[in-house]
Amino acid sequence: MDCRIGCGACCIAISISSDMPGMENGKPAGVRCIHLDENKTCKIFNSPERPKVCDGFKAEKLVCGDSFEEAMSILSHWEEFCS
Repeated sequence: MDCRIGCGACCIAISISSDMPGMENGKPAGVRCIHLDENKTCKIFNSPERPKVCDGFKAEKLVCGDSFEEAMSILSHWEEFCS
């Protein structure tokens, strides 16, 4: 599955524990990444500074569902369950 254009749920719902430009301590779950632009596109997608967790995330129906809202619900639940 390819990422849905304008989704960005993974850039909001999941926590990132590694450093990245402008967010030296990563980000907590539920906080929008500062690199997610107004179109919900990652501004550092092709950058070597992109966190490994982001690079390793692959869109799958199981975690992304059929909409932004469904992806937020699934990813938030997984984040809570795995924390």
